[in-house]
Amino acid sequence: MREIAQRGLYYDELETEVRYVHSPGRTLTEADNVLFTTLTMNTQSLHLDAAWAADQPFGQRLVNSMLTLSTLVGASVAQLTQGTIVANLGFAEVAFPHPVFHGDTLYSSTVVVEKRPSASRPGQGVVTFEHRGHNQDGVLVARAVRSTLVWTRAAHEAARAATTAQGDPDTVVRDAVGQEGGAP
Repeated sequence: MREIAQRGLYYDELETEVRYVHSPGRTLTEADNVLFTTLTMNTQSLHLDAAWAADQPFGQRLVNSMLTLSTLVGASVAQLTQGTIVANLGFAEVAFPHPVFHGDTLYSSTVVVEKRPSASRPGQGVVTFEHRGHNQDGVLVARAVRSTLVWTRAAHEAARAATTAQGDPDTVVRDAVGQEGGAP
């Protein structure tokens, strides 16, 4: 029987100027916010103290912006980078133009704004994503530009084959770009 494994897209499959829309949306609850905020040692009253937050400009607690960012990026994983990413290289821009409140639903999408082969890591490429999150009313609540290192299909398949072959003494070990003598 044929098997199909869920995975993200390889460098060679990602297209610039295409909007990848992620599903499902994620409703952020009070429990999510309190758990995330306390797990990350963030004692900001805007996230935890309803009475105090009621007297602040937004009149209620805000969802921790790092939870919003994590959810925004996390929503893209299954569709774009599951099993195909080598590393998250960093964020160039992060903005939260509108607050997220308990009960808001975050809908996420991603555009590949740039991609190029890695100069130092053959078989991999640097991909720059722009992630956008909108609430249930269509208001932009988060935007992040991040760079990642992503496998090409051929190099990833070669690397996996080399790893599988390590236990077979009659197999020539090849590196990620198919050259003999790669590290076993």
